[in-house]
Amino acid sequence: MILVLASTNPGKLREYRALLGDLGIELRPLTDIAAAPVVAEDGDTYLANARAKAHALARHCGLPALADDSGLEVDALDGAPGVRSARFAADALRRSTPTDDRTNTAFLLGRLRGLAEIQRRARFRCVIVVARPDGAELVAEGTCEGTITNEPRGAGGFGYDPVFLYPAMQRTFAELTAADKDRVSHRAHAVEELRAGLLPFLADDHR
Repeated sequence: MILVLASTNPGKLREYRALLGDLGIELRPLTDIAAAPVVAEDGDTYLANARAKAHALARHCGLPALADDSGLEVDALDGAPGVRSARFAADALRRSTPTDDRTNTAFLLGRLRGLAEIQRRARFRCVIVVARPDGAELVAEGTCEGTITNEPRGAGGFGYDPVFLYPAMQRTFAELTAADKDRVSHRAHAVEELRAGLLPFLADDHR
């Protein structure tokens, strides 16, 4: 079975291939799809963004498509940056294009400067939508609780991983091995919820 991933992020592609690899699904990256649609991620929720991307891609290529939207939610910032995680610094600086991971992370640390660890609680949240060309969809969600460090740590991962401390291991996501992250991340928990119904859902597309 073929499933197209609505992302050009190589880190996401690696994670999904690791998380779904045992199901016998061929996961194709967005870069393999000619004239793939560009969908603005301007929804008010993770679900809205993931749904828009998944359905647009499924209609375009005539294959089931998986899209996710995820973000970092910091309690001291009333849940920000949340659905605007990729645009956190850009929004504040009134820039029209998203800022890079390093700029977003530095901006976040600046907002939290001086706060004690207990005030730096946060979570990653991920919502996945798998859409078929016929319009049917499968939805799953996962979270991972942690805290925000005072400075970046580790060289792995992407996004806010270097400042997200996973308490059970006392390491940031950027310090975890890929295998460890794949066991505990918000994306891993969402995929765990997704897996039970994924193969039957994809099989229905071939009947």
